[in-house]
Amino acid sequence: MEDYTAGKPWKIAKQQRILRAAYRLFSERGITSVTIPEVAAASGVGRATVFRYFPSKLDLVVAIDAWKWQEYIDARNASLSRRALERMTAAQWLRFYLDAFIDLYRRRPEILRFNYDFNSYLRFEGETEEKNRPYLQVVDRLGGMFHELYERGLQDGTLNADIPEESMFSSSFHIMLAAATRYALGLVYVPEKITDPGKELEMLEELLLEKFTRAE
Repeated sequence: MEDYTAGKPWKIAKQQRILRAAYRLFSERGITSVTIPEVAAASGVGRATVFRYFPSKLDLVVAIDAWKWQEYIDARNASLSRRALERMTAAQWLRFYLDAFIDLYRRRPEILRFNYDFNSYLRFEGETEEKNRPYLQVVDRLGGMFHELYERGLQDGTLNADIPEESMFSSSFHIMLAAATRYALGLVYVPEKITDPGKELEMLEELLLEKFTRAE
């Protein structure tokens, strides 16, 4: 997709206005029930303007999901200084990474709920890898960060090197994301006496750390 905003701050601002309005509508009513004319009206622009930035509804939906994930990742990384990160062992860094899924459930569950709707919409639309590229680029960025984490683990011996990097990244990402999402959607029965369901996600995190790390 052509970058219509390149070098044009006012166009970037308009694009962001469209993304924010669409995200609000999609989150409130579900992706499939919202039309592009409704997004245009909520954004204060014409329908043709929306299509100028996003050639199809699928392009818009993918852009929103990639934007929200990138926004969260940047904020999460900014919470830890580079110096603090460099002092961490690989095992400590892995805990910081897994903690992000619990943090999402506790502070930003709307991202998890939207991502679930997003994945359902992709299957409904029969998306292609090319259409989904912005989201895949976010996943690739996470993979790059995890590669640095894994390489440190090979050096300091705090990760279980018997588990291949790709397997460790994929399983930790999908297991924690799936569990956090189910809690965010209310698909898990939680007894009334349990006031913080996030504690169960913490137990899952400990099981993964036990599997993936070695004693420091």
